[in-house]
Amino acid sequence: QIFPPIPPCLRHSNLALLLLATALATSLPCHHLPTHDPGNALQLLQNMASSTTEPCHLRDAPFFPDVLRHNNLHPQQAAAAALRILQHLFHTLSDNSTRHHWHTQPRNDLLNQLQHHIHHLEPCLRNSTTLFKGPRNTLLTINKYFRHIHLFLHAHNHSACAWDHVRMEALECFKHVDRLIRQMKHQAALDPTKPTDTKLPSPASRRGHRLSGESSSPSTVHASSNQNHKLMGKWV
Repeated sequence: QIFPPIPPCLRHSNLALLLLATALATSLPCHHLPTHDPGNALQLLQNMASSTTEPCHLRDAPFFPDVLRHNNLHPQQAAAAALRILQHLFHTLSDNSTRHHWHTQPRNDLLNQLQHHIHHLEPCLRNSTTLFKGPRNTLLTINKYFRHIHLFLHAHNHSACAWDHVRMEALECFKHVDRLIRQMKHQAALDPTKPTDTKLPSPASRRGHRLSGESSSPSTVHASSNQNHKLMGKWV
């Protein structure tokens, strides 16, 4: 049986529907991401530390790059940036040397929270064809920032003072991830083809919090089922 050719107007409408369906399919997981209250991470980061740590001043301390606060990213690119930050945070904060400086329970709670966030972000990046068509410099800047953190820790022998600075940098990372996800969800709901504007004023100067305590190795983070079910974040 020979079917008549499809009229051009129908071909165009079918193409438009296909493009719309593709956009919705790629943006929907990000649109439904639960938001995160950075105040929960702040509380855990404070609980990890001890008030007995003395103030200290270290050279070449890394600070969260201002350039990351002024990037215009598509929703999936914003998701990739947020995911990369969270993955680096998990790798950094689960370092075995923190057992000498941080309390075990809040540290494990924070690591579980990080894993929870990573688990919810990963579906946004599946089958993505636009992930690396945008500004690759964003991911490179994130990698460079965390490489600076690890060099900084090594240069200061993973001291309590060095970890104290990293702990406060982790808070800045949580704040930026929260901004990325909120704006990503908003932009994806409006138009998934437009970039996400993350241009926000720089946060206030960092407040010093002292840290000390004990920590377990990363392998013990998942040992307790109570820890896995008592996440303090709002990403549920």
